[in-house]
Amino acid sequence: METTLSLKEAFTHLKESEPKLRIREYAKRLNASEAELVALSVGTAAVRLRPEFTAILGEIESLGFVMALTRNDDVVHERKGVYENFSTTPHASLFVGKDIDLRIFPNSWAYAFAVTEGEDKPRHSLQFFTNDGVATHKIYMEPKSNMEAYEALVAKYKDENQSSELEIGALLPLESPELPDSEIDVKAFREQWINLKDTHEFFGLLRKHKLTRTQALRLAPDENYAKKTDNKALRRALEAAAKDQVSIMVFVGNAGMIQIHTGEVKNIVEHGPWINVLDPMFNLHAKEDAITESWIVRKPTEDGMVTSLELFNTKKELVCTLFGARKPGVPELESWRKLIAAL
Repeated sequence: METTLSLKEAFTHLKESEPKLRIREYAKRLNASEAELVALSVGTAAVRLRPEFTAILGEIESLGFVMALTRNDDVVHERKGVYENFSTTPHASLFVGKDIDLRIFPNSWAYAFAVTEGEDKPRHSLQFFTNDGVATHKIYMEPKSNMEAYEALVAKYKDENQSSELEIGALLPLESPELPDSEIDVKAFREQWINLKDTHEFFGLLRKHKLTRTQALRLAPDENYAKKTDNKALRRALEAAAKDQVSIMVFVGNAGMIQIHTGEVKNIVEHGPWINVLDPMFNLHAKEDAITESWIVRKPTEDGMVTSLELFNTKKELVCTLFGARKPGVPELESWRKLIAAL
């Protein structure tokens, strides 16, 4: 209780002195997690929900038109639309709608809250956190959202435990430590890359050979499969896609979620260290100076070669990936290949 009170006081003072910071930045400054800061307002501006994530997600479509937000430390992905076509397996859940397209890994999820922010024009959201207290996904209500459904969902899943106390744990790293190249069967890895039939097989290939992703790109069969490019590549790709009206896919993820936008981008804006897409239905905010490796990657599939632009931060974490818009059974867009060739 003493720790909670002192954190609450520190949070209050910091907000008073620097009112324009995002909650993620407040958490860093206070050496706390975002979930702990949200939990401080339980009983006033936040309601703690039972951690029945699959059940809650199964009812999100009832909210109607909303905004989905997924981010990591360096890239924020915001997509408006309706959550549709929910399905779940023991390992992952999916929303595959024309607007909201998500790959969800709820095994790492630990906390859920309904949050109200602001007094004059209150903004309502559902916020989900992994067991280390980091935000994995947020769903924001829009003016034309179904508020009755939102209030019913919050009432249905309200936890009996409305304490501000959280047991914050450690999240397992997304990747194991990198092995020396000498311990990798590089020849077999390269042969299996060349013989891929589907882009989704690549993750299994990395696990089989105990490779980190950047190590795998470095050990690629040759530059036709993985080639490093400069770290303005994201900006140049977005600007070119906007100029030439190339439909793209933008993936942003974290430990518990991958969020995908498919379509054209139009309004590319630089603001401080951030390069942004500011379109009516889709916003992207990427901290450009945090991108320390940019790779053009090609993987064979039964539909031909598929090309991506993969962006990594200082921790060698994959923070954003771009593809040309495509569906299984359809070859990659020629306009996307030309765009990548220009990079």
